[in-house]
Amino acid sequence: MALDSKDVSRIANLARLELKPAEEAAMLQQLNGFFSIVEQMSAVDTSGIEPLYTPLSAVQEVALRLRDDTVTETDGRAANQRSAPAVEDGLFLVPKVIEG
Repeated sequence: MALDSKDVSRIANLARLELKPAEEAAMLQQLNGFFSIVEQMSAVDTSGIEPLYTPLSAVQEVALRLRDDTVTETDGRAANQRSAPAVEDGLFLVPKVIEG
């Protein structure tokens, strides 16, 4: 996917950047270089390869430091909603703010 100067101008406009012609040409070259690398990476067959959860696991064994999935806090919904002006079925009721 190669970009042209029109694409770079549009991207710069969306990013609220004002590029000089020389800067636009340099940006065009950099963006096309980036997309070239992405195309090369997309061409690699990765079927059957497990995703890495960390790049370090490619070179060494890494133990995951995960905590147990247990409830550690009590349900404070009722206490939190006690001061609310309007509550229904455990939800805060708020006035409509969008006119339609």
